[in-house]
Amino acid sequence: MKMIISRTPYRISFFGGGTDHPSWYSDNESQIISTTINKYSYVNLRDLPPYFDYKYRLRYFLTEQTSQINKIKHPVIRETLKHLKYKKNGIEMLHTGDIPARSGVGSSSSFTVGFLNALYTHIGYMPTKRELALKAIHIEQNILKENVGSQDQIAAAFGGFNKIKLFGNTFSVDPILLSDKNINKLQNSIIFCYTGLSRDSDKVAKKQIKNISSKKIELQNMRSLSDEALKIIKNKQINIKEFGQLLNEQWKLKKYLNKSTTNSQIDRIYKKAIANGAYGGKVCGAGAGGFLILIAPPYKHEIIKLKLGKYLFVPIRFESTGSKIVYYSHS
Repeated sequence: MKMIISRTPYRISFFGGGTDHPSWYSDNESQIISTTINKYSYVNLRDLPPYFDYKYRLRYFLTEQTSQINKIKHPVIRETLKHLKYKKNGIEMLHTGDIPARSGVGSSSSFTVGFLNALYTHIGYMPTKRELALKAIHIEQNILKENVGSQDQIAAAFGGFNKIKLFGNTFSVDPILLSDKNINKLQNSIIFCYTGLSRDSDKVAKKQIKNISSKKIELQNMRSLSDEALKIIKNKQINIKEFGQLLNEQWKLKKYLNKSTTNSQIDRIYKKAIANGAYGGKVCGAGAGGFLILIAPPYKHEIIKLKLGKYLFVPIRFESTGSKIVYYSHS
């Protein structure tokens, strides 16, 4: 009997989001600046004891029990089992997450990467981080035909504060190396605000992807902003005000690319935060709900949170491990 637990981080993307879809980076270089955070997706996978009249017991927000892979409703679980040609004994899978689904932190791709990692380990293969990322991208984009980019799978697999480049059929991941002082300065400036709004990221992303051909100048400007951000980040003393203001420019471009990325509630939260001392910010992921990142000097955090009192503020730190097997038992 085997029991495996994979732990895969969620991510926040600062710059370059929206340029990570193949319809853009197949002909244009994409550059993402993102970090994974200490909030995780856990996949608990074990052999199912042979006492049941079904082979697969799956628990996420639904519970499924079936003996046929084709009858599994969860698309990622079903297609991953099929793609890896899984034919071993029955399995039980339990998924839990530190952050709700559909909140803009790449939770769906974190699950895909984490489930792949656990299932590969179950069948006796230890994939590289690159293999995990590429396989997750293939399943989500090519098999399931989802309207998703490629940064989430890469971030979840590799972990860390990185510059991710995508062009053509390849990608690179370069860690952004900062002093402890600058890392802490950046982390301590972040307010991570949960709007309480859940949205279908596929629908929001679909509109943005549709607009790519007509928004080339804006997407090129996003690429340029990521270069400017790198200069600020790599400075001996990171200027948080400049970083926040640049993030504000990124947010303006993101809204221009797709009006569905925001709504009246998000706009009210953002304006109130700016009015009370925030330098800038943006909605995580596709937008229209989920988490809002705000950049503000630490001494302004209390007043900003007070003015946004009804919302939930989640403390976060950066992490660097990526998807990993945190428990393996084989008897």
